[in-house]
Amino acid sequence: MRATFTSLKRLLLASIAFLLGAAGLTYVIDPLQLFRPSRSAFYSDDTRVQNAGLIRSQSFDTAFMGTSLAIHFRQSDIDRALGVRSLKLAMTGSNSRQQAFVLEQAIARGARRVIWEMDDFIFVDAADIEADPYLSVDLYRRTPKGIASYLFSAAMAKESLFALLRSVPPLQVPLTRAAPYLPVKFALADVDDIYALPRDVDVAREYNASKTLASFAYITAPSRSRFLGEGYGYQAMVRNFEQDAVSLIARYPDVTFDIYFPPYSILQFVAMRDASPGTLKIVSDLTAVIAERLTQRPNVRLHDFRAIKVVTQDLNNYGDVIHHSPVVDGMVLKWLASGEYRVDPKAPLTSLDELKAQVEVYRVPGLP
Repeated sequence: MRATFTSLKRLLLASIAFLLGAAGLTYVIDPLQLFRPSRSAFYSDDTRVQNAGLIRSQSFDTAFMGTSLAIHFRQSDIDRALGVRSLKLAMTGSNSRQQAFVLEQAIARGARRVIWEMDDFIFVDAADIEADPYLSVDLYRRTPKGIASYLFSAAMAKESLFALLRSVPPLQVPLTRAAPYLPVKFALADVDDIYALPRDVDVAREYNASKTLASFAYITAPSRSRFLGEGYGYQAMVRNFEQDAVSLIARYPDVTFDIYFPPYSILQFVAMRDASPGTLKIVSDLTAVIAERLTQRPNVRLHDFRAIKVVTQDLNNYGDVIHHSPVVDGMVLKWLASGEYRVDPKAPLTSLDELKAQVEVYRVPGLP
């Protein structure tokens, strides 16, 4: 009996020592750079986690936010086009609550300008940020709970061990080269590469009219068209816009917000027109509210790129009905820099009316 008790005691002590050792390793290596910046850091495409460390470790004056429509931009391109020092915080599939929370953390760390790619669908109802299962507010706030979840995470211990091995000179080069192919998240050597497309991406193969039209046919098929309006409700979306966007902007009058409606292909709106007209009305009514409200804020510059026909009606610019190519990324930055498509506060609905007129008469290639 005594031998059994002694064995259990040793097992317990060994387990505690192992946990403390793993936590100590994570603290020293700090793969997320939550405690200190690192010159030899590696980065992850898991942006909801990675952003917590980027906000703490990077030097920036501008925060760049959005969804998958903004995820492929490179910070170096943003900096060069707009003359800023940016931090890309875009998160695929993110909602307005998550975006507002992360932006507020960035503003608290020094961002004085926000560039915000704003989709209508970010304003669908979502979980309260304090209960969001996909974004740890405690990690961002560095509460005891957040720090503990970081230090005692088995996944982070694995990342820390790999980073330690990668720092050993004979292993440094081969492990760095192999990192993208290994089961580790922190594999990117350059912060500029987070979720960016490879520089040698075959644009014509990834973005072309055939893929765009195939996507249109897919989402408008009778069996799937109901998803076009899934989660859309006008009153709830206006409420979320006021709570997440307008309130944030009002709390920081000394921060300049450049907000833009991204250049979807026109097929996004035509799909709604043909397969879900109620959704198109919600989107139109909501964006009218957004345009009228935001153009009245002195610290907001609203840009609308949705009615630029030479881009939005050239289906070779898209990989589906909404996601545009890196060539259009460059155009977006140029338009933001020039202010060419800035919405006039005296006529906030002009570009929306132009888009509605285009959608009404547009005919899909290959269809009568």
